[in-house]
Amino acid sequence: MCAANASTVNSGSSATLPRKEPEVGELARLKYELVRGFLWAWGKCFSLRGLYLLGTGFAVCEWLVNYKRRRRFKIHLKTGFGRGTRVIDRATARRACLQHFIRTRCDKLFYLIFDKLPREEILSRVRFPREADLAEAVKDGKGIYVCLSHIGSHHVLALIMALKGYRVAGVRDPNEGAMRRYVQRKYEETFPEFRAVRLLYSNMYPRDVYRCLQEGYILGSTLDIGRERGAHLRLVTAEMFGKPRDFLAGPVQIALRCGAPIYQGFVVSRPGFYFDIILKGPLADPRTAEDTPETLKAIVQAYADNIAEHLAEHPDHISRT
Repeated sequence: MCAANASTVNSGSSATLPRKEPEVGELARLKYELVRGFLWAWGKCFSLRGLYLLGTGFAVCEWLVNYKRRRRFKIHLKTGFGRGTRVIDRATARRACLQHFIRTRCDKLFYLIFDKLPREEILSRVRFPREADLAEAVKDGKGIYVCLSHIGSHHVLALIMALKGYRVAGVRDPNEGAMRRYVQRKYEETFPEFRAVRLLYSNMYPRDVYRCLQEGYILGSTLDIGRERGAHLRLVTAEMFGKPRDFLAGPVQIALRCGAPIYQGFVVSRPGFYFDIILKGPLADPRTAEDTPETLKAIVQAYADNIAEHLAEHPDHISRT
């Protein structure tokens, strides 16, 4: 259930693994090594709490001087809530902007040194209230589809779920940044569980999506879109904050055809490098749900309603800035 910026694929066939990705350049690798070394040394000297305070201080300074990013956040906040929709006041929006800078900066610091921490330390920082429900659903042997969205740091979700022993797969954008590719290589070197994560790409064919669900994987991808991705994609319109919004529906349709339970997931970042995993659903009864336009519409509308509720509670967790 990994971070993804697109979540449906074309038709045909392709292989899933091995992952063919561009190599990270030597200069970029050296830069990341130096940054990681500094962050790890700071954490060893002042604890992870000290590292969090360092990230917070840096984020506040960035918030004060980076007016362009502040403006982008406000634009994305308006887009998320729907332009013209008065859901939060200006003071709340301003506070959410500062919290957004702190969250994204600290999450990035934690993301860079994730592989240097003992797995027990990582898992002790995760709260998952409905894990028993997910574990029970996995027992049926069918795959599970988890709808994600561009809210929160869901790129840490794949590692957390893999370390918990789940078979994880996800759909992501093929054009990952150098830092993300570098860190993922580090994860693979450190955690055998992460090497078992199956990554699909948004420009691949749906055969592998079917295969993951048939083989009992927990598959995650995002359905909310921020730009036009092609006329071949299946879109369903749902109402969100009183405005019509288009969402990708291809993976939901595949899950219905496979009889896989459909859930929705969020990651909430809390102070001190702690995380909550929020599980919603199932969005439809897998025993009776069929692949019909009405069922698809109902699932996507439930997905949109959950995003609206979560966004109103955590406006600082909008990812795109």
